[in-house]
Amino acid sequence: MGIVAGLDSSTESTRIVVCDTDTGAVLRQGYAPHPHTDGDPQAWLISLGEAAAGGLLEGVQAIGVSAQQNGLLALDAGGVLVRPAMLGNDKRMQPSAADLTDALGGRAAWAQAVGSVPQPGQMVAKLRWLARNEPESAQRIAALLQPHDWLVWQLLGRPLRRTTDRGDASGTGLWSAATASWRPDLVELALGHPAVLPDVLAPAEPAGHTPEGLLISAGTGETMAAAFGLGVGPGDAVVSLGASGSVFAVHHEALVDPSGTITSYADATGMHLPVVHTLNAVRVLRGTAEMLGTDLAGLSELALQSSPGSYGLVMLPYLEGERTPHLPHTAGTLAGLRRESMKPEHLARAAFEGMLCGLTDALDVLRGRGVQVRRVFLLGAAAELPAVQAAAPALFGTQVVVPQPADYAALGAARQAAWALGVQQGSLGPHEPPLWPAAASQVFEPGEDLPVGQAVRQQYAAVREQTHPGAFDAAG
Repeated sequence: MGIVAGLDSSTESTRIVVCDTDTGAVLRQGYAPHPHTDGDPQAWLISLGEAAAGGLLEGVQAIGVSAQQNGLLALDAGGVLVRPAMLGNDKRMQPSAADLTDALGGRAAWAQAVGSVPQPGQMVAKLRWLARNEPESAQRIAALLQPHDWLVWQLLGRPLRRTTDRGDASGTGLWSAATASWRPDLVELALGHPAVLPDVLAPAEPAGHTPEGLLISAGTGETMAAAFGLGVGPGDAVVSLGASGSVFAVHHEALVDPSGTITSYADATGMHLPVVHTLNAVRVLRGTAEMLGTDLAGLSELALQSSPGSYGLVMLPYLEGERTPHLPHTAGTLAGLRRESMKPEHLARAAFEGMLCGLTDALDVLRGRGVQVRRVFLLGAAAELPAVQAAAPALFGTQVVVPQPADYAALGAARQAAWALGVQQGSLGPHEPPLWPAAASQVFEPGEDLPVGQAVRQQYAAVREQTHPGAFDAAG
């Protein structure tokens, strides 16, 4: 038996779990907040120290690091930050992303190069923004890191070699999951000159040892760590319900999508995580709840007073435009208004069905590319709403799993640390991650409601096609 720790440095806090290497049982936990808008990464280290206070890491043999994705820490030739860190939620880069898309020849060219079309949050868009808006800072940039890379580097005592993993690298817009290689030419395209990129480690390969001899594993981004912590594998898809939505699945190969609808990430195990994003998820529910003068719990209760199909009421949930399908300038639609459907409960039900049908459209993009989906993990606070749990299995057309709330990114980081430690000790192979028990979950089956769910989806698709004909043609 051994003891490992996983730390997750998210946008607002640091969470640490200390686990048994054999069983994955959580032995101790720590937490500390940090400013979510502060670009000083020293705040992350202070938060880490506070979360680990009181001997939390006593007896730990290895640490894995998960951190917020899409950040940029730009270093000069001496390893000093050129400017404050740029975080993933920085919204200033939309014009830079569009500019870069055109500079390489369009969405298909980027999809072929690195498996994704430039997005405002990505490192590649941040580099272009710096080149255009802070040219003096941009000129000083000699090396590039993301938050998890920087934290690992600090824990190791700032060695000459800087590292990352394939999961976090695949979100930069500069690394191809299909070829497992960086594209230095895209750094020059965005920044105007070369910069050193970190070495990409294999999933079980350690980043190194601290001066005290503590093993530090490769680390990864939050999405990849959470997938590893959940224990998802081939045949599993994960639907995340935030204000916007995302759908990813575990797949055996990278998917090149000329339309740019699929972003081809790598995971933390050697597999791939093709991702499809939607702009509208829980914001649809919140907006409808405000319209009806209630909250999400009240909206769920109302929706369950209606019936599948919402008495013919259909909501296309494109309130902020939409990314899947690619309709950036559209608005939402409410169709099927009849006297008998104009009741609060039917509008509430239409909001839930519209949100879930939009996410099912995203699932179908993956299914259309040969990705197997045998069950769906549903994440986010809204996954606990009874109306979501009642409607999702029939609309998704498969088993739905709602895991109990837990620090899955930190757990994934700990599991990676246990893997690297096991390889070092000879008890695990580089392709044999530790077999920790699956997360405790509620499971919902579509059962006899499956034909009803299919009918609701057909009703939704008919309105979508009538309102936005051919919207999914480019995505195949």
